[in-house]
Amino acid sequence: MNHGRIISAPDSSQCLDSDQLQRLEQSFREWAEGSTRNDVRQSRRRIVLIFLLIRYTGGKLNEVLALDPFVDLDCDQQTVFFRSTDPGQEPGQREVQISTTLCQEIQSALSDPEFRDSLQKLFEIDPAFVRRKFYERARECGFDKRLAGPEMIRRARAVELMQGNLPLPAVQRLLGHSTPNLTSAHVSFSEEGVREMTRFFMERESTRKTSARNAFFGKIETIRRGDIQSLVKLITFAGHAITTVITNDSLQVLGLREGMPATAEVKAPWVILQKGEEKPACSAENRCKGIIARKTKGRINTEYVVRLADGTELCSIITEASDRRLNLHEGDLVWAFFNCFSVVLHVG
Repeated sequence: MNHGRIISAPDSSQCLDSDQLQRLEQSFREWAEGSTRNDVRQSRRRIVLIFLLIRYTGGKLNEVLALDPFVDLDCDQQTVFFRSTDPGQEPGQREVQISTTLCQEIQSALSDPEFRDSLQKLFEIDPAFVRRKFYERARECGFDKRLAGPEMIRRARAVELMQGNLPLPAVQRLLGHSTPNLTSAHVSFSEEGVREMTRFFMERESTRKTSARNAFFGKIETIRRGDIQSLVKLITFAGHAITTVITNDSLQVLGLREGMPATAEVKAPWVILQKGEEKPACSAENRCKGIIARKTKGRINTEYVVRLADGTELCSIITEASDRRLNLHEGDLVWAFFNCFSVVLHVG
């Protein structure tokens, strides 16, 4: 399987989507609590933990089974350390960021004396047995079992991360597929910058405390301070420049400075679409060129997903009347644009 192809051009039809992954996760949890025997529940709980680690870290099955969760989980830094287990590879390890929620759940399980006793041999389990349990849960959910194998869960995680607009170098680093090229367009990102961006993405994903559909991950390139407001320009991994205007008070509260990682979010109704190759002549500072990747038509509104050249996806919601007027279809070339006052910045 060419993993580079998977994460540069995700094909969501070949793996479980986020909703299906959530259903699978729920099936695992119900299964773990479904036995009246305590020893069976603890054994199943271990399988659930293996599933969660693969599902949220994109780890390989052999990497997860080689973990010592009492040593390789750093709750202070919210990271899991995977050691290289592939024949022919040099010994080494990679650090994978996880969310606070997942870290707390794992920590809670490890602090349970009965569960700790079930981990006397850590995760030393027959891989074939683990695969069978994954297939059983898939059939219980009505999924094709081939989509729920550990390798396919890893693939689904890659697609999920890319569709969530986590930049490609960060996805590559998290999955340990290759050493990412952290230089893109006119901007470079340090390893620490990638870690901070991944950490923010994981927290945003697990808590879902924002209704904004569109997120750009990058770092602050310039700040131009005015008497009341400041103009801030963020550069993404792909070299897109996102401009926002915020109050000077917000600038101080956020502690913004040039070079620091940040995320710019834009709500879907604020993204305007224009069909054609010609760049729109308008006052909107932020203009992105792409193609219509998906269209979902409703009785009142229509949702469009625009895919940019680097794979970033933007969601736009327009009225049914505007949809009729634009007459857009999947594959059409469009410009998506929004003004600087529509952009909300997040840091940390």
